[in-house]
Amino acid sequence: MVQRSRGVSKQLSAGVAHLLRKNKVTVIDGQGKLAGKGKLSVEKAGKPVATLTAPHIILATGARARQLPGIEADGKLIWTYKEAMIPTAMPKSLLVIGSGAIGIEFASFYRDMGAEVTVVEVLDRVLPVEDEEISALARKAFEKQGMKIFTSTAVKGVKKGANSVTVTIEAGGKTQDITVDRVISAVGIVGNVENLGLEGTGVKIDRTHVVTDGYGRTGEPGVYAIGDLAGPPWLAHKASHEGVVCVEKIAGVADVHPMDASNIPGCTYCRPQVASVGMSEARAKAAGHEVRVGRFPFIGNGKAIALGEPEGLVKTVFDAKTGQLLGAHMIGAEVTEMIQGFTIARTLETTEAELMATVFPHPTISEAMHESILDAYGRVIHF
Repeated sequence: MVQRSRGVSKQLSAGVAHLLRKNKVTVIDGQGKLAGKGKLSVEKAGKPVATLTAPHIILATGARARQLPGIEADGKLIWTYKEAMIPTAMPKSLLVIGSGAIGIEFASFYRDMGAEVTVVEVLDRVLPVEDEEISALARKAFEKQGMKIFTSTAVKGVKKGANSVTVTIEAGGKTQDITVDRVISAVGIVGNVENLGLEGTGVKIDRTHVVTDGYGRTGEPGVYAIGDLAGPPWLAHKASHEGVVCVEKIAGVADVHPMDASNIPGCTYCRPQVASVGMSEARAKAAGHEVRVGRFPFIGNGKAIALGEPEGLVKTVFDAKTGQLLGAHMIGAEVTEMIQGFTIARTLETTEAELMATVFPHPTISEAMHESILDAYGRVIHF
């Protein structure tokens, strides 16, 4: 499996390299560093490679896994996402620290592979950025699969053995030890802001990430930042779109819209899948919206039942006064493919009227999207 995944990755990387050559993009291998206004120095192995000048410089150095003090990854017993992607052997048991998208994805994958999996989350629910209702359904599904989940729980320390790790966790003033083969630390990322020559510039750093506007511009004229180095959400498709917006603005393309983070879908590739775009019900209410909420369970969808995937939910949140789609939240089979429908709807500023009048194909799981919209307005048909 690892060999196949690396093969796919290599094929895609080679494709990007080909596109760079095809489009006559010069690639210089080395460590880049700002060296004055409009200047960049490049070194490799401590030796100068090139000095470049340009009116516009885009920083896209990405991010790396955040390390917890005293629980630093060693690549053998304590993994980050990098080691978890390419294990040399299948662990029989593991503990995942953090239940965000990365932590849950690995927890779900390794559980499906047969490992005994424990998840420890310091907050009060798993997938904390998702709608509370979706988080609760996800936890129920994971526990049904045999996953052990501890929320409102802190990791107090680890003790390494020859080929195992004993993790001390604390909840409600009580501690307990859990011994596993491996630990995956998935507690967020930090931006790669070091050694970029940002000192003395107008570039501002906020919690290890470069502060930008909707076009990727920093506080230093002519210097931009995109991707994981810049602000959330830290997702590949956000980074790609951010790059397009940044470069088109530099090139003077007319009608370039600034990045709108609220219209970027989030997908978690666990089992069941989770996907969302826009505001959760709680966030919408906190923002002062009077809301109408629709729900439709997969058990009422013929395609989901036929696939043997009857556990799932589509939830939609509308502004009760304007009909604006404030947010959409899903859990279940193929929801990472379906969320784009709601993303398009939000980008087009579609209201409930157009969505209810839209014809969804049968038989598809996407019909649950339509029913959820109808349910928000008391017009659900098949439930």
